[in-house]
Amino acid sequence: MRKKKLLSFMFLMIFAAFTIVACSSDETGGDKKGESSSSSGDKVLVFGRGGDSVSLDPAIVTDGESFKVTQNVFETLLNFGEEDTTIQAGLAKEWVTSDDGLTYTFTLEEGVKFHDGTDFNAEAVVKNFERWANGSEEKFYYYGSMFGGYAGDEGHVIESVTADGDYTVVFKLKRPQAPFLKNIAMSPFGIASPTAFEKDEEKFGDNPVGTGPFKFVEWKRNDSITIEKYEDYWVDGMPKLDKVVFRAIPDNAARLNNLLAGDIDLADGVNPSDRKTVEGDSTLQLYERPSMNVGYLGLTNTRPPFDNVKVRQAMNYAIDKQAIVDAFFEGGAEIAKNPMPSSISGYNNDIPGYEYDPEKAKELLAEAGLADGFDMELWAMPVPRPYMPDGAKVAEAIKNNLEKVGINAKIVSYEWATYLEKARLGEADAFLLGWTGDNGDADNFLYVLLDKDNIESNNYTYYSNDQLHEILIEAQSEVDENKRIELYKQAQEIIFEDAPWVPLAHSTPLLAGKAELTGFTPHPTGSDKLGNVDFK
Repeated sequence: MRKKKLLSFMFLMIFAAFTIVACSSDETGGDKKGESSSSSGDKVLVFGRGGDSVSLDPAIVTDGESFKVTQNVFETLLNFGEEDTTIQAGLAKEWVTSDDGLTYTFTLEEGVKFHDGTDFNAEAVVKNFERWANGSEEKFYYYGSMFGGYAGDEGHVIESVTADGDYTVVFKLKRPQAPFLKNIAMSPFGIASPTAFEKDEEKFGDNPVGTGPFKFVEWKRNDSITIEKYEDYWVDGMPKLDKVVFRAIPDNAARLNNLLAGDIDLADGVNPSDRKTVEGDSTLQLYERPSMNVGYLGLTNTRPPFDNVKVRQAMNYAIDKQAIVDAFFEGGAEIAKNPMPSSISGYNNDIPGYEYDPEKAKELLAEAGLADGFDMELWAMPVPRPYMPDGAKVAEAIKNNLEKVGINAKIVSYEWATYLEKARLGEADAFLLGWTGDNGDADNFLYVLLDKDNIESNNYTYYSNDQLHEILIEAQSEVDENKRIELYKQAQEIIFEDAPWVPLAHSTPLLAGKAELTGFTPHPTGSDKLGNVDFK
């Protein structure tokens, strides 16, 4: 009897101990929403952003939400500086350029592995560039935009990419391309595992495999994307985090509330009106992303009446840019008069811009035979973007401006990926959009967004001007920076007269994070590397 009592007592003690441990785990474990560390002590960063990614194959997308993730899964041959677009080593540790600017030789890092365990080497680089070059503008938009087309196209800059041994890659160009090194450092040209994309190219965007500090884990559409530390990453001591969860929270105010509640650790797209809230909270810190963007109203130049330059100019005079900047950016932006910001070399400050002048707009509409105005669709972005915190409200303001000159605009919108695709295909009359520069070069704004080579790619307005094209191609091939600057100034004069857009604003995007967050540096390209991020 005594033995049974003793066993019963021991059983009760064990059960009580187990219960205490279980309760303790429930109260302090990191699996609860919003906590940065799990019960195993993992460091988890929850990054709140404005929308979901379109794909996790960086070569087939153009949107910043996709690059936010892929920048940490893939790596490029060259990197940009931590806070600028200076060229730094990446997967290539050294590079040499021939005197004639036609041959680039890259020496690669050795011992680097893709997330699927296969080797990164020269042949892998060759296969990536062959994949892109043999594609088309329907798929690899950026490749054609940055390298003048695809294999077989007259304007295609790259003649060949070859492996010289296991760790040397040689690029031969048909003509010099001044921004070539900056181009290959861009996020779209992250080197992917050939084994992975050759196995199932169609699904590669759902199961990305790169060499970056984090590897892909899970994608819950319109909710979250999870990446985790790659244990065999080739750079010692990185990454410092064990896991990153990108959460899609479309409303800026709701995203900040999630940060204030501790549900996320870092919030992109803070409304300018909420700056003081963040600055006044000791548990938070505010970040300013260096401005390298433009928000604009695109006018599809092939759709009547926007095929008439006078109508496009009238649209520019009809819209009160200052009121839009004051109302929706609250001092966190400057009015745009050119398609690129003043921080880019070659910016033409002599361009006068279009003043707000409704009467001038009416005169131009009358000259175009539209004295009574016209009906149109005005597309509003469904998600906040760094260059435009609230597309829906900006659209309402523009609609009100247009009504004053007799233009009846119906506001429409679509889910983000659909919005981008339909606009790219020229289905919009006018659409709100923007661009964050990829490499800090004027070519990345003017040629990529407004040259005829990039219609159905990044030139959503279908704007085409042969004189502009000649100038932009000459500027690409010119290695004398002063001559390039003059060419880009000429290009902006042509664009100003043709008015394919209504440039609206160059913003200084805001982000906020927990006070204990360290090592996060917002990059001007909008694609942030998280390898150095940690918690105090």
